[in-house]
Amino acid sequence: MFEVLPQLSPDPILGLSASFREDTNPAKIDLGVGVYKDEQGKTPIMSSVAKAQNILLERETTKTYITPQGHQGFIDGMLKLLLGENSKVMMADRVAAVMAPGGCGSLRILSELLARCGDNLKCWVSDPTWANHIPLIGSAGLEIKTYPYFDKEAAGINFDAMMETLKQTGKGDIVLLHGCCHNPTGADLTNAQWDEILVLAQERGFLPFIDVAYLGFGDGLEEDAYGIRLLAENLPEVIIAASCSKNFGLYRERTGLAAIVTNDSATRKIAQGQIQSVARAIYSMPPSWGGALVDIILADTALKNEWMTEVNEMRNRMSSLRTMLVDKLTENGADKDFSFLNTQKGMFSYLCITPEQVREIRAKHAVYFVDSSRINVAGINQNNVDTLAKALISVL
Repeated sequence: MFEVLPQLSPDPILGLSASFREDTNPAKIDLGVGVYKDEQGKTPIMSSVAKAQNILLERETTKTYITPQGHQGFIDGMLKLLLGENSKVMMADRVAAVMAPGGCGSLRILSELLARCGDNLKCWVSDPTWANHIPLIGSAGLEIKTYPYFDKEAAGINFDAMMETLKQTGKGDIVLLHGCCHNPTGADLTNAQWDEILVLAQERGFLPFIDVAYLGFGDGLEEDAYGIRLLAENLPEVIIAASCSKNFGLYRERTGLAAIVTNDSATRKIAQGQIQSVARAIYSMPPSWGGALVDIILADTALKNEWMTEVNEMRNRMSSLRTMLVDKLTENGADKDFSFLNTQKGMFSYLCITPEQVREIRAKHAVYFVDSSRINVAGINQNNVDTLAKALISVL
């Protein structure tokens, strides 16, 4: 039976990781897969998470299923992080939400829910966007459209072109927005630009679909939630897919939140039943461990403060790594001005070089990142930054 299936090309990011593992060059550098790394190139368990694990080991007394929506403490804690401690929409009982298997699971079940709302729905995604957005959303049955976002020549957001294209949207269209730390470019909307998006959403009637996977890695946990809170507080409907992989370091635990801000409490009850029905049809019951850890951390003042400190440390380190790379490029006489990297935020940055230059760096210097020129900034450290800078300069 299976011989009729066509051979697929390797996933561009996962395939890159496989090539990196097979490379025997002792000086190879991995800037591909988006996981946080410390100065030694390791992805450690966060201290707050390790403490929460010890608590959970003592507290957990059964491995039976949890509730279909997931740990309510996790849901409540995450919604407060995203929407604010005194969120009006939460107090008005307008938010339906479930735990999901990671940010990917959140994106998928929200897309499946949207597909139940009507035929031929359009979802507009940024060009470029995270590689898995289109498969996750499109295979749920939504039509994918794109809007301009990043201009490689100018090394920044082409906001005017973005807004002109989004003026083509109509009521019932969905617009996917990155809540902060845009993947893959690291180029974030300003608060003033979020304000303009709100006005356009009110005028055109499109539904914002916000993906937030890096809360706290941009300007801070509160600051990074500006766009989410602005739209949620001022529009009748918003949907949010959140991931705990990065800011809690729970990559393998697959911990996410799918949330729906509805027009009123009655609609929230309908949406809650529907999103749980979608989840039931895909994976039946949510995983427990990661959500239970987040619940423990966010419910304990000391642990939450420790976690917030760790998030701040990761954000500041990645910012300093950008500066270090820019300085090394300047010191080594780079013809290109890379100062734009210091304006980008989060785990990723676009180097704004060509795919041919990326492949040349990979072949000649064993520096691995995707052809778009997206690098994982956290993969840089004191030991490899000189090699990286010289490799970049060699292909300019």
